[in-house]
Amino acid sequence: MEQTANNQITLSAKEEQILCLMAVGKKSTEIADIMHLSLPAIKWYRQRLKIKFDAATTGELLVKAMASNMI
Repeated sequence: MEQTANNQITLSAKEEQILCLMAVGKKSTEIADIMHLSLPAIKWYRQRLKIKFDAATTGELLVKAMASNMI
């Protein structure tokens, strides 16, 4: 998991935007349209977010993001 010295997860601007869109229930295809990115790119970002939060599922990712005050 990528973290700073104070144990905080760091996200890029795109990761933050994707995480917020996921939190409001947007699907990958909708996120791709909104952000003008390809579907494979969105899927890569979603997987990257799961790795950073050490989450196996999207639900677990969102719970951990909320617990970390990221969304």
